[in-house]
Amino acid sequence: MNDFALLIDGALVPGSTELPVIDPATEQTFSTVPAASPEQLDRAVAAAGAAHPSWAATPVDERRRIVSQIADTIAQHRQELAGILVREQGKPLAAAFGEVDTAVEYIRYFAGLTLEPEVIDDSELRRVEIHRVPVGVIGIIVPWNFPLLLLAFKLPAALLAGNTMVVKPAPTTPAATLHLGRLIAGIVPAGVVNIVSGGPELGPHLSAHPGLQKVSLTGSTETGKKVMAAAAERLTRVTLELGGNDPAIVLPDVDVEEVAEKVFHAAFGNSGQICRAIKRIYVHADIYDRFCDALAARAANAIVGNGMEPGTQLGPVQNQAQFDRIKEILADAESAGKVMPGGGVVDGPGYFVRPTIVRDVDESSRLVVEEQFGPVVPVMPYTDIDDVVTRANDSEFGLAASVWSTDIDAATAIAHRISAGTVWVNKHSDRTPDVPIAGAKQSGIGTELGVLGLLEYTQIKVINVARR
Repeated sequence: MNDFALLIDGALVPGSTELPVIDPATEQTFSTVPAASPEQLDRAVAAAGAAHPSWAATPVDERRRIVSQIADTIAQHRQELAGILVREQGKPLAAAFGEVDTAVEYIRYFAGLTLEPEVIDDSELRRVEIHRVPVGVIGIIVPWNFPLLLLAFKLPAALLAGNTMVVKPAPTTPAATLHLGRLIAGIVPAGVVNIVSGGPELGPHLSAHPGLQKVSLTGSTETGKKVMAAAAERLTRVTLELGGNDPAIVLPDVDVEEVAEKVFHAAFGNSGQICRAIKRIYVHADIYDRFCDALAARAANAIVGNGMEPGTQLGPVQNQAQFDRIKEILADAESAGKVMPGGGVVDGPGYFVRPTIVRDVDESSRLVVEEQFGPVVPVMPYTDIDDVVTRANDSEFGLAASVWSTDIDAATAIAHRISAGTVWVNKHSDRTPDVPIAGAKQSGIGTELGVLGLLEYTQIKVINVARR
């Protein structure tokens, strides 16, 4: 697994140096990938700029054909892409196949959209049309939790809209994205899609680059602030899908075992490394003890291990820095609440943390206030709806939330009171490509997915024609 290259101006090229890729299940280097120099990044941006006029002038049907061909190519190579994902990201093989297949689904969704002009006046005096034209060169920065899926949120929409781009995967998960570049190098015209990997210094250079007209980032709120500050110098457009500290409110009328099962999977999928995972659980006092026990039983029975091993349900935390942070948060939680049996850090090689339930937590603790982004989740009791809504909203984040009850009307009424871009009722993390994602507060700016997500990659152009 060392046949990786940068994709710059249609050519597969080596980097100026190399970057080791660590398997989080073993803490061993499983491959090396090219690391681009700032000069190579400049070349990639220049290539995207040179390719933009012809790509923007390419008929939409042809752009749609190429986007569809990218989806077909990923589907044909799902086995190798999934295998790379397991090795670099850590997720179980079944989940890796799920990521690849969902990426294909999302790319095909965008390939089916249109960008027809909207006529807002067609009178004797004038005809006024709103056209959606490309923004230009897009910098796409993708995080390490879903390298291919989150790229599929951005790349097909940007391509269909007529933009060119430079893609930068996370330093710890560059391999699958680089392999994708090899697969599509002969599909997209030279310079339309460029893919460069490198260390943490590459992202700031890209987000501040004067050759970009837009930056699209999925990442932490702190990273989003840095990208926005860099973009402000030239008023470069941004779409920022950022952190979340998503609350779940469980009402006393639920079936405890049924809802605990759903909440557990929504909290610990991908080992808790999901922006819109449940990260705080508020349970009514009448069922609090039973619900905590039900969650803890599922945590204790979860199979945690190497993603390549049959039966593995949850893999490791993805990287050393995040692993160390989770250990710090867990140590703080041990003094701020009660850690239920069965959780905690796993001894031995690999960044393994078992799914961990912490009950009776002081709400000023790091586990409650921060986005943990890992397999440690607090559970807290409440008795009053107004109080728990206030507590759920007491966060700088506002990405998503959920409310659970047999009374759908009551739960929906509570959902309307939650400050978040998405609030689910009796489910969590339900996501399809046609439903937009938008964060409230410090969870982001702009929209991804759906028609609104496509429009993020366009500029409004009004054609106003006098008829007399």
